[in-house]
Amino acid sequence: MTEIAITDNGPLRVTGPDIVLKDASGKAYNLAGRPGIALCRCGQSANKPFCDGSHARTGFQSRCVAS
Repeated sequence: MTEIAITDNGPLRVTGPDIVLKDASGKAYNLAGRPGIALCRCGQSANKPFCDGSHARTGFQSRCVAS
């Protein structure tokens, strides 16, 4: 099962077998069989859509709680 976890003040963590991530045109990113990826939520990453840790340097704050 694939799981997406929202990290407080950080990225979306996607884990699971066979993750496929596509751009707006439908082209898949080469994830080379990775079991997990981190996706940027702060908008500051130099490697979008992937997280590069910029959230920590820019003071990004966001906490999402399931209701």
